[in-house]
Amino acid sequence: MSDRHKVVIIGSGFGGLNAAKALRRADVDVKLIARTTHHLFQPLLYQVATGIISEGEIAPATRVVLRRQRNVQVLLGDVTRIDLTNRRVESVLLGHTYSTPYDSLIVAAGAGQSYFGNDHFAEFAPGMKTIDDALELRARILGAFEQAERSSDAKRREKLLTFTVVGAGPTGVEMAGQIAELAKYTLKGTFRSIDPATEARVILLDAAPAVLPTMGEKLGKKAQARLEKMGVEIQLGAMVTDVDRNGITVKDSDGTVRRIESACKVWSAGVSASPLGKDLAEQSGAELDRAGRVKVLPDLSLPGHPNVFVVGDMAAVEGVPGMAQGAIQGARHAAKLIKNELKGADPADREPFQYFDKGSMATVSRFSAVAKIGPLEFGGFIAWLAWLFLHLVYIVGFKARLTTALSWIVTFLGSHRGQLTITEQQAFARTRIEELQEIAASVQDTQKAAS
Repeated sequence: MSDRHKVVIIGSGFGGLNAAKALRRADVDVKLIARTTHHLFQPLLYQVATGIISEGEIAPATRVVLRRQRNVQVLLGDVTRIDLTNRRVESVLLGHTYSTPYDSLIVAAGAGQSYFGNDHFAEFAPGMKTIDDALELRARILGAFEQAERSSDAKRREKLLTFTVVGAGPTGVEMAGQIAELAKYTLKGTFRSIDPATEARVILLDAAPAVLPTMGEKLGKKAQARLEKMGVEIQLGAMVTDVDRNGITVKDSDGTVRRIESACKVWSAGVSASPLGKDLAEQSGAELDRAGRVKVLPDLSLPGHPNVFVVGDMAAVEGVPGMAQGAIQGARHAAKLIKNELKGADPADREPFQYFDKGSMATVSRFSAVAKIGPLEFGGFIAWLAWLFLHLVYIVGFKARLTTALSWIVTFLGSHRGQLTITEQQAFARTRIEELQEIAASVQDTQKAAS
């Protein structure tokens, strides 16, 4: 066994992958443990869900990405516990538990979808955090059109062709825009009993009073105007109070409760940090914020444990948004401190993490986006080109960049989307389960009423 310094990294997202790369020439042995075999470029998941690109273009195998980095071993497993006292990470794979020792630890386990205490909503309104989520949503969206084509019931057809997106942040705006474009351009003329271009209804809801609130009023209004021009219905001050198979219940800011019948729902209203954050907080005495993120020290280390760093969506750092750049820069900072101290630097002299804000962007539709870079705020075609360039730069691998660029050219200059394949399992298995659950609930209600 090697006597070199052992670094364990949890997670293969932007934080985990960049931490491993930053340790490429360090005199350390790195073990990267993740629950998936791929590195996911999460900002483009909505394009997988709407058939623009394939999942392979944004989810390369982690071990292939790191194959030339000889000091890294990639391990598949779901981390269940971090033992800070004994410096060990416990993970599970197919029922087997593994224990991995560390000298330094970088926790970049990311975040999942938050339903604000209503986790049962997930059954009917999937989020957008994983490849599985995106493929399921693609199946639900396209499956709704297919079912509408076969339906002779006008009310059922209307429900099937009503798509609701909950959350008017960047993901919600991008998703609503792409569903509208899918119906208006790609599927136009492809059905005989329905006309997606005129019959599809896309609704974007948020309890907040504005679209893209984190990007400011000016850009929010630009995005809203563009979406409305595309036919997307914007409903603000609308809090979702219940979700079921057939639709959602909404409470407006004036207290009015109403119902929207909708077969296909997308949830993009919030995030919740990995449960590992709670485990770390209980052992170290660190505080958690409302989203379950760990309040780390200025150098991103855990209180009382200078060898443990928390980065990305798991770390609560003032002024650092839950975006890819926050994870990338935080991971590189943690790796830099580890390398410095291996060279003899005093941990007491650590520099605090300094986040460099490179701005934020969101696409609204083809040829239209909004961008905020420092004091500059702009939208339209120029912002869209900047968005395309930036995302191509951060996609891993030349081949993936090339195929993504080709997919964008075909989609945005024409109307074709090359990834509209859905499987029977994706499209109808969940729908059938929900139908059976609804039947069972109806039978129970009937039995209760009879007794």
